[in-house]
Amino acid sequence: MSKKVVIPGELISAERKRLGSNVFVSNGKIYSKVLGISEEGGEKASVVPLEGRYPPQQDDVVIGVVTRAIFAGYNININSFVESFIPKSAIRDDLKVGDLVSAKVEYVNELREADLGFARRLYGGEVIEVTPVRTPRLIGKGGSMLELLKQGTGCDIIIGKNGRVWARNGNTELLKKVVLFINDNSFKSNLTNSVEEFFKAEGIPVSAPKRDADRVNNFVEESEVIVNDLEESELLN
Repeated sequence: MSKKVVIPGELISAERKRLGSNVFVSNGKIYSKVLGISEEGGEKASVVPLEGRYPPQQDDVVIGVVTRAIFAGYNININSFVESFIPKSAIRDDLKVGDLVSAKVEYVNELREADLGFARRLYGGEVIEVTPVRTPRLIGKGGSMLELLKQGTGCDIIIGKNGRVWARNGNTELLKKVVLFINDNSFKSNLTNSVEEFFKAEGIPVSAPKRDADRVNNFVEESEVIVNDLEESELLN
């Protein structure tokens, strides 16, 4: 079956088929209700919506879950429209279904199917789900918000651009509260001050780190720095 991106009201099939999700029938023909990806062929007509999912971007760091192991590599759920793929050559660990990995998006096609590389298995820890488009507020300018989160919770943290935050050690329960607070208030100004007050209300005095101009202006890819902040041995044990 082939896939294609469709818009609301676009014809999916003029043939009679079993109706799946996000489609409707008009005059005997099947149309899409949403912006999404449809599969052509088969006995069922359905559309996977694009809204609310993570649109993969090249060089993004993501946190994924192994959904299937095949001969050439692994299928990975990265909270996107379709599953991504990691070749076995891109990771030194043997993975199994359910394992967590961090990886970098290396290639994205027109259907937003992504190939991943530079993958590492994440041992232990917890995953917090947030809205993907709001992850920049969890990182902050020059990584300032991330440093504040580490300072206030003592956690090792990786923030995936796909709306998943991996955390281990420290006060993960407090981190969950703060991360969800940031997610719910990401549209507000002076968010760093609000987070400082949040920690103080929990009895933890913190202050946002001072960043010099060169550090902020030359801050390489935020999510890449997040991964590199953790020693490799910490990720793999």
